[in-house]
Amino acid sequence: MFKRSTPGLVGAALCGALFLSGCANQLPQRSEHEERVERKLLDHSLQIDIGEPRVLELPQRRVRVHEQKTFEVTAFEVSRRYDRYTPYQPWRELYEVPLGAVAVIAGIGANALNVVLLGRLPDSATKDWISYGFAGLNPLMNVESNGRSQQNLASLDEQRQDARMEYSSLPWAERSVRVKANEQTHELLTDRNGVLRLNLLDSPFAEQDVSRIGTLQLSVEDPQGSTRADAALLVSRTLRGKLQEAHKLIYDDLEDDEVEQWVHRVKRLSELGLEEEASELEQSLIELTRNDPELQESFLLALMRDAGRLVADPGND
Repeated sequence: MFKRSTPGLVGAALCGALFLSGCANQLPQRSEHEERVERKLLDHSLQIDIGEPRVLELPQRRVRVHEQKTFEVTAFEVSRRYDRYTPYQPWRELYEVPLGAVAVIAGIGANALNVVLLGRLPDSATKDWISYGFAGLNPLMNVESNGRSQQNLASLDEQRQDARMEYSSLPWAERSVRVKANEQTHELLTDRNGVLRLNLLDSPFAEQDVSRIGTLQLSVEDPQGSTRADAALLVSRTLRGKLQEAHKLIYDDLEDDEVEQWVHRVKRLSELGLEEEASELEQSLIELTRNDPELQESFLLALMRDAGRLVADPGND
């Protein structure tokens, strides 16, 4: 019983395979061409430019940080070929069979007329109508349809075109820089140009005993930890001696002082060679006396008389 049924099962399987293979209406292959660029990182480094001289003689310094990368850039031309087909949907035979019969008759008529017209009719009438008609009459196949076609990747080919080296140097913009001063480590941020503005008379160094800071150790590291850079900036003994006095001149209470003491602070900072700090204190005192014109005028006159400093009239700002 089992042996006699085996040929029947094999025949049914073959019929099913033929049925399934006949369902798909094959369409012309479609090709795609594009260029793919592959970038391979060869070298990654960070650079800290602490400027000159290497020893700080003034409390302020601009430090520039750059991130440098070297890439191997390779271009590939990629070609893809797709097998396209119209998937079989049995219910479409309800209208494709009658339309196919009409198309076959129309195609035969067009071919007969083409003989009379000496072959002047287009192929779309003489050949395409007949092709469409027989596909429509085939109950195991739908006619070609680009609108509902599907595709499978048939082949993929990549051809290497050329390779070149690419270099980039970008500022370490708005990124972290660790600065170690003695035993304390501070996290500071660069600006959008990759510049870190160090000021030993400003926070966070102002909270330390700045006279004991002999070296500033700077370090930067990328988030993946694959590269880092370190630099050291020495603080001169002369500057350390000035910093302690300058800190008191800038940060000791101003409001309880007289005008003469204000002028002394500005003048003394200038004598220490800290002209930028003297100008900043001067502008702070002008702003402090903005609501008291008489006191402000007295301060400006004392600056010119006792310190020889020419200050722009704040009323002209």
